[in-house]
This record gives sequence, structure tokens and C-alpha cells, in this order.
Amino acid sequence: MNALQKVNLTIEQGKITTLLGPSGSGKTTLLRIVAGLDSPTQGTILYENRTIMDNELDILRQNATMVFQKSVFFDTTVYNNVAYGLKLEDLSKEEISNKVEEALALVGLEGFEKRRAKKLSGGEQQRVSLARALVLDRKLLLLDEPTVNVDPKNVSIIEETILLVNREKKTTIVLATHNMFQAEALSQNVALILEGTVKQTGTKQEILGKSNKYLTSFARLENVFSGVSEISEDGTSIIHVTKNLSIEAAFNKPGKISVHVRPEDILVSTNPLQSSARNVFKGRIVGIADVGSIVRLTVDAGKKFSIQITKKSLTEMNLNVDSEVYLTFKASAVRLI
Repeated sequence: MNALQKVNLTIEQGKITTLLGPSGSGKTTLLRIVAGLDSPTQGTILYENRTIMDNELDILRQNATMVFQKSVFFDTTVYNNVAYGLKLEDLSKEEISNKVEEALALVGLEGFEKRRAKKLSGGEQQRVSLARALVLDRKLLLLDEPTVNVDPKNVSIIEETILLVNREKKTTIVLATHNMFQAEALSQNVALILEGTVKQTGTKQEILGKSNKYLTSFARLENVFSGVSEISEDGTSIIHVTKNLSIEAAFNKPGKISVHVRPEDILVSTNPLQSSARNVFKGRIVGIADVGSIVRLTVDAGKKFSIQITKKSLTEMNLNVDSEVYLTFKASAVRLI
């Protein structure tokens, strides 16, 4: 059985296109074909109006670079990992150094050149992977679940870098994700993929902006809260969920509403953070679940919140069931259902 079938997709130059679908839907397979790493068993690939034959996949490889969900690092410095692809090109040491410095600055890792890549946190490693792709300055950047199992701080940095590269460099970006809210935040165009088939394509407004039977088949919302919203003096919504719990949202919507907050958008700390975020709640950990490279916390703060953090953060903060913690998230992280 083929991993993909009935795929008809146009990637618009200079735009961010998201391949949105659950795990196992064929997103990675499609990315690998676009990158020239795999050839389709049937069908045709066109690049800049040219049909790409099986013996011409180098054309795709020379114009595209891919960041994998699980990156492999050489047991050496961050600099050498980022510079590896450039050393295969006819460039001077100074040119390589300048390009590596620029790429690391883009992902916020200035000064990390001499650090050992394998010693970095998972989120930092993913930023190194992104820098390693950006340094090649290809026309097409392919990202396979770039923020899966990454802590909230690094998720924000990676997402901001994706937007910056597209805006400043006009790089065409194809992003594979299962996260419909990431698709909404980052992309201009969306291709919805289920069971190896592209079900729908269009702008994000066309695909995500209205009721969609395909989306509801795999979307799962967490941290859902209902209450009565009133408008504050500065125009934000204050949603009164319980007598002791009110959530502030950046939108302006009065009346009875339901909202949700992504687990990865909530920061956890043992003391109040110095932050401009509008929502800060004190709570108690009532559940800890180990999920691969991340940990899912359930925190009772008047209502139960689901949060994800790295194992490293769990250890560093010495968190256990019954630990008191503070939850912090921005008003812009609160989304209307």
C-alpha cells in the first residue's frame, strides 16, 4: 500500500505552506519527495514548470533543504555541525564563518559556536538543526514537525525564526505539523492530509477559518474553559471561569464564551516570573506523566491545566506531585473556540 495517494499540491513561491494532519498521515513522506530524498512510485513532480524525472532529483536537492523531526548531530561543536554543509562548497574559511555566525544569530544561539551540540537541550538542538539548514540559503526550506517535544520557550523562538526567514529572505517554506494552531499562526496556505490523501488545500482562512469535518476528525483541544466574558478598560476580554479564576484574552468578545490554551503555551515556575504576561495562577501539581522526551503536568489552579515541559526542567525545578507552582501565559495564547 502506498503511503500517499491522490496528492495534487501546488507550493506557492515565497509563502509558508503547512501540511496539516495527524501522525502517520503521509506528511513526512511528502516532504521527502519534495526534498528529492525519495522518488514517487507514480505521478509527476514539477519544479519551476519543469518535470523532474527520477534521475534528476539532484535538482530538488540543490534547491531544497530539510529539517528532520529527529536530527542527527556529529559529536563535535555547534559551529562544526552548522558549517558541515558549507565545507562541501567552494567557500573560504571567512565566508563559512560569516554564514555560520549569521545563521546562529537568526535562531538566537549567538555565542554557542564552541558548545558541544550533543550536550544542548532538545529545544536548543532543534534550533541548531534549523541553523544548519538556513546556512545553506536554499530556495525551499522543509520542516518536519519542527517543534514537537520542544519546550515552550524554544517553540516561540523557532516559530519566530520561521516567520522572520520567510518575511526577510522570501524563502518558500513547507511545514509539516499535527498542530492546527501552529498552522494558523505561521502559514499562508494549508494542505490538509489524512490517510495519505490531500483532502483540502487553500489559504489558511479557507481551511481553518470555518467548520471543517476533516479537522474535527483529529483535532483535540486541551485546557478548555467556559465562562462569561466582560471587556476591560484596555479592550481585552476578562473571562470569569469560576469565582476565583478569571482568564484574560487579547480579543474583544463579551458574553458567554469558551476558550482554550495550548499546553505548550503555558510556562511553569516555582516562583512568580518577571513577565508582561497577563495570566499568572498559583496551583498544585496533581499529576505527572512521562511522554517520551517531554513530561505532561496536570496542575490544579482552581481548574485543571495540562502543561508540557522537558524532563530536564522537571529535574531542575525538583517538581513532584503536590509541588506548588506558578502558571504563566500571555493573553494572546488564549484562543476562542
